[in-house]
Amino acid sequence: MTGLTAAQPGMRVLQRNLWVYRRTWRGSIFTSFLTPILFLLAMGLGLGALVNQGAGAGGFGGVTYLAFLAPGLMAGSAMQTAAFESSFPIMARIQWRRNYEAMLATPLRVRDLLVGELGYIGFRLLTTAGVFFLVMLAFGVVRSPLAPLSVPAAVLTGYAFSPLIVAFSATQKGDTTGFNMLFRFVIMPLYLFSGSFFPIEQLPGALQALAWLTPLYNGVALTRGLVLGTAEPLTAMAHTAVLVAYAGLGLALARRNLGRRMVG
Repeated sequence: MTGLTAAQPGMRVLQRNLWVYRRTWRGSIFTSFLTPILFLLAMGLGLGALVNQGAGAGGFGGVTYLAFLAPGLMAGSAMQTAAFESSFPIMARIQWRRNYEAMLATPLRVRDLLVGELGYIGFRLLTTAGVFFLVMLAFGVVRSPLAPLSVPAAVLTGYAFSPLIVAFSATQKGDTTGFNMLFRFVIMPLYLFSGSFFPIEQLPGALQALAWLTPLYNGVALTRGLVLGTAEPLTAMAHTAVLVAYAGLGLALARRNLGRRMVG
């Protein structure tokens, strides 16, 4: 590794993960390609037909339920992808398979591990969001020339979660209890109550205020605004700032926790 720049060692970790993914990508076809289609068919068109009859387009900002739902699902899928890739696989490389011990026996450092892992997670987020955007195009819900920006917005939404969950994973001792609680009591409630499926204005006031502070709500609002053309510049900047703040906090915690776990 002589002569590598500061960024290149982390690229070695990314390269390793991409090599593994090249052999396992078929297992992600369902979640990456079929899930958005099935969700939009079942909930956007199936359930949406009933919702539109009851609430009408006025209940969703003048758009159909399908158009309201699709960007929310895109951001929610980014959160779920980030949560999965940042939990069990990271724990496996820390303790179950001890990949990190082997890597740190080379000139790689904890910073390089994070660069490579977050780079790979970014790749997974980009492919998931890109596929979801193509599905939205096929369903005819894209209504703005700014809509392609929803892809990086969804990636940023994933990054608002990923480093935080990596930091959490670095504190776990090998069993899956902590991850089960994370998905059951954090990821799933956020998915249901952060505006993906219905406007948060339908929630009680206290829960609305709580939703405004969550990264998923800000990701959903930003993504939806870009897809539907309703994003206002200052509001979009505020949502982006919240997501960046979560990502920055998570990165600092991930570097600290992983360093303590692997180096001491």
